[in-house]
Amino acid sequence: MVLKNQILFRAEKKPIVWDAYFKNDNNPKPIVVFCHGYKGFKDWGSWDLVAQYFSEQDVFFVKFNFSHNGGTVDDPIDFPDLEAFAENNYTKELDDLDDILNFILSKNFKYKNNINPEHIILIGHSRGGGISIIKTSEDKGITKLITWASICDFGKRTVTSGELEQWRKEGVKYVLNGRTKQQMPHNFQFYEDFKANEERLHIKSAIERISVPVLIIHAKDDPSVAFSEAEALHSWNTNTELIPVENSNHVFGSSHPWRSNTLPETLQFTVEKSLDFIKADLK
Repeated sequence: MVLKNQILFRAEKKPIVWDAYFKNDNNPKPIVVFCHGYKGFKDWGSWDLVAQYFSEQDVFFVKFNFSHNGGTVDDPIDFPDLEAFAENNYTKELDDLDDILNFILSKNFKYKNNINPEHIILIGHSRGGGISIIKTSEDKGITKLITWASICDFGKRTVTSGELEQWRKEGVKYVLNGRTKQQMPHNFQFYEDFKANEERLHIKSAIERISVPVLIIHAKDDPSVAFSEAEALHSWNTNTELIPVENSNHVFGSSHPWRSNTLPETLQFTVEKSLDFIKADLK
């Protein structure tokens, strides 16, 4: 079964658009929640094919758009709502992830017979990896964590740092989206929120606290997030496994839009390694 563009309405918060891919057979399955990265969205590239592949392997796979990623309920692809994008920050993304998990695990969730709440896995790509690390360190219900091309430090990101005085003075700074050619705005509240929550958002401290199994997958030639960031994550927690990916990039050979009906080779490898990790020790 494929549920596309479902809407989670929330009091006094922007709604979240989400998808679920699963076999509707009333058999409990591990839950995977996928978190997209910066300037990303749930329908980017081959993420639909990834979701379909996981579901065929008896996983309940959920992906969603962070509420302030720039998409809308009516147009969840790309970035029609730059005002919302400007008001995004890391703590809002953590709140979004928490709300999605609570919704799926609620007693009123329509498809609860298809999920096993004792097996909850987060997969985070790029910035979503950092969010997933923080969330796993805070939520004892999460049983495994997988990062794909994850960052290791929010403070080092160009969106968080650089040109602070000009940013403070003007109240907004812009980052070019090379694909859409949009100037993506970041209001100064992004930096203020990071500084106000800097201890919570310290990825090194968070991964050091994690006691559940962690799989780190990263391309050795990643041009966007250096492989050294994966090595750092691995060095900070001995209960992690690091899998380097050869001859690949930040999105494991995918692109947007993705015209093929099959996964790129290195993303297929990444998915299979992730599934092996998820299924190990399953009861």
